Amino acid sequence: MKYKDYYKILKVERGASEREIKSAYRKLARKYHPDVNKEKDAAQKFKDVNEAYEVLSDREKRKRYDSLGSSWQEGADFTPPPGYENIHIDFGAGDFSGFKTFHEFGDQGAMGGFSDFFETMFADFFQQSSGRTGQRAYTRTTAEPPRPKEKPEALDITRDLFIDLEDLMEPGTKAVKVSYMDKCKECSGRGSYCYQCGGSGFATITKTLNVKIPAGVKEGTKIRLAGEGKVGRHGQKGNLYLIVKYKKHPYFKPEGSNITAELEISPPKAVLGTVAQANTLHGVVKVTIPPGTQSEKSLRLKGLGLPKKEGGYGDHIARVKINIPENPSDKEKELYQKLSELEQV
Repeated sequence: MKYKDYYKILKVERGASEREIKSAYRKLARKYHPDVNKEKDAAQKFKDVNEAYEVLSDREKRKRYDSLGSSWQEGADFTPPPGYENIHIDFGAGDFSGFKTFHEFGDQGAMGGFSDFFETMFADFFQQSSGRTGQRAYTRTTAEPPRPKEKPEALDITRDLFIDLEDLMEPGTKAVKVSYMDKCKECSGRGSYCYQCGGSGFATITKTLNVKIPAGVKEGTKIRLAGEGKVGRHGQKGNLYLIVKYKKHPYFKPEGSNITAELEISPPKAVLGTVAQANTLHGVVKVTIPPGTQSEKSLRLKGLGLPKKEGGYGDHIARVKINIPENPSDKEKELYQKLSELEQV
């Protein structure tokens, strides 16, 4: 499901006061009310505005919503915590004189109910309430079907695993710290007066795992750790999936099983040829530079790249870069001047 940024929907800052939130709500609700706005997306915007106000105008709901943090972006994928039950919710948005209330639209089209994000976050807030004008009513539907257990994939967690290129040279283990938001275990998500989650119903779960890194594992590979995901209300355990990503290296650039790196030499050595030293993942090696080597010429060093899945290693590609001195000495300037004169003969 998609994360909803209620502050963005109401066009207020995260620290907005109750008065600012109420004022913004009234302005936007009148703007998008279907009785006055006939644009095709007005109904959905009206629904979003009401949902945002439902959360931000209620201290407990706002506290729980804010516990998710401010790093989420509108529309980002949001993994719901297990244990929250789907409850059919209907509500009224207040008395707009001369307009139909939101409640009067019922469950027609885009006007019906809350979003999946809302129901996942706040399903346990439902209560029976009177039908006074402007008061929200939360009712459980009759003849409710049996609630299914969480789907196994709903308990799965996916995280990026950043690896240094040096870690790929031989099999080993890497300590990986994983954090995720889940239903508070102390209060089972109820929230009220819970010291662990501060009343939000959610808590950050952090654990450190030793993960076996296969030699030469490719970027994008998914490593599965069975049973290390979230735990459902019936004891089911999801899986943790780690997506391998290479850390940016200051010198080496991976290209499949090969490694590309610059090899700097001076202009005289490029002209006359030389033996240079190149840093590789296998250590420092000597490289013969032929006379007359041009800048950007690639020299292939066989078997000095990354491990291959089928065995052996890729190659190290040394890309020659002729290093022109930025501040040549007087003697160097004199010699370069003589070279320039020879070119003009």
